[in-house]
Amino acid sequence: MAKYFTTKDPLDTIITETLPDHKILHTKHILTGWTNIVIEVTTDKGAFFFRFPRNPFWSKMIVKDAAVCNFVDGKTSFYTPQMKLCYDKKHRPFSVHQKIEGYCLGDRIYHLSHTALTGAAYDVAKFIKELSNINLKNAPDKVKYPLSDFLKELDYQHYDQHIDADHDYIKQTELDNLVHGDLNLGNILLDKNDKVIGVIDFCFAGTGNPNMDVARMLSRPAPAEFTNTLIQQFDNPDEIHRMTKAWQHIDAGYANHIRANFPEINLNQL
Repeated sequence: MAKYFTTKDPLDTIITETLPDHKILHTKHILTGWTNIVIEVTTDKGAFFFRFPRNPFWSKMIVKDAAVCNFVDGKTSFYTPQMKLCYDKKHRPFSVHQKIEGYCLGDRIYHLSHTALTGAAYDVAKFIKELSNINLKNAPDKVKYPLSDFLKELDYQHYDQHIDADHDYIKQTELDNLVHGDLNLGNILLDKNDKVIGVIDFCFAGTGNPNMDVARMLSRPAPAEFTNTLIQQFDNPDEIHRMTKAWQHIDAGYANHIRANFPEINLNQL
């Protein structure tokens, strides 16, 4: 029995059954969801995001995503999703969380003033540091899944061809701090005043080196005012630059996998 979802599944029915006390007003498929089929659901009681994993690997990881989100909730200065892990009648995991109202940094970054850009960089740095300082003593085992193990498993089991993602270097520089793992512009939320208010999508999260989160932010194009300010908040720029190249390899490999297997997904964010 499949442990993942496709667009041919009765997702609207699953959504309705998950929110029995809500009136569904509108649903919208988010076409940039690489790892999950993402649907924004507007109801009479607010908006929600549903994430349905696209394959067995991401089914396993969405369980971790929910564990990390719920562990992190309230432990930083920023909003993070309060994630509910659900299972359909075929015992396939999916998640749902209430929408955090805001704007995606990726959509706004080339429209921000110099002050807003530098402010966003300081806030992102603050989030990375707060996250990495969370005490993991009582964290569930799923939260403490090493990022290096995740990336190696992703590479060897998920890509159509193995890529040079610098796995040995990532493992050698790994620490026991909590990291987001996929801290890109699309996962940072701003309020109407262009202030960073929240962070979403902890599917890659686990233990690792906080510089990996910095490098993830730098691995995709952004204005120099933002990237320069961000990197100045951390030590060891040489390490960060090498990690940035590793993330670019990872992005390129996964983009090729998506193009080959999920042509309906919008890759314009790269």
